[in-house]
Amino acid sequence: MSQRSVRLTMREIDGLLTALILPVLIMLMFVYLFGGAIRTPTEQYVDFVLPGVLLVCTGFVSALTATSVTRDMKEGIVDRFRSMGVAGGSLLTGHVVSSLVRCGCASALMLATAFLIGFRPAADAAGWIAAAGVLVMFVWALSWLAAVFGLLARTPEGASGFSFAIMFLPYASSGFVPVETMPGWVRGFAENQPVTPVIETLRALLHGAPAGADAASAAAWCAGVTVVSVVLAAVLFRRRTA
Repeated sequence: MSQRSVRLTMREIDGLLTALILPVLIMLMFVYLFGGAIRTPTEQYVDFVLPGVLLVCTGFVSALTATSVTRDMKEGIVDRFRSMGVAGGSLLTGHVVSSLVRCGCASALMLATAFLIGFRPAADAAGWIAAAGVLVMFVWALSWLAAVFGLLARTPEGASGFSFAIMFLPYASSGFVPVETMPGWVRGFAENQPVTPVIETLRALLHGAPAGADAASAAAWCAGVTVVSVVLAAVLFRRRTA
């Protein structure tokens, strides 16, 4: 099922290229157009903004899971798989694993671009492994949540609306500007939403600093979203295929 989902992704070149190129353009825009006017704790703005752009990138790519699931449910392929004895859980898991593969490729492209424009991390091997683990946890949780939206939507167009909600969260976080510069009510939301601790954890790990309480908060958010999404996906899949 994972191989099938990867092959389907490779056929949707337009959507894949958009999900890969748009975050790169966003990073270049923020670094070169706004970076000089934004004061951050890091010497270079690209060092500060990269974790936020990484989550924007993985959010776009993970959102493709929603449209893929909706398309499968609409086109009737699920009934054919069930007649062959394929479990619904394996179908959904295949889409989620495919999302991990896509996000890995997209993250590699983002990091390569960041290095070209001056990103210089201080992380050692353990820090890179820990950062990769945090990103995998986030993508895993987000992809299962996207699968839930894919089961709720009736058309691929409706499922694509999930990307707009995902796109908003990194902007209303510490991804692009320090939360201390935000108005009070916006700051309260930014400090207490799931994306901010993930960004702060990635930022600390990539710069060789201890993640502290942010790491525990990021793990808790990712685990909670994953558990709730898996349960909802199982319930919705049974209802849609009953």
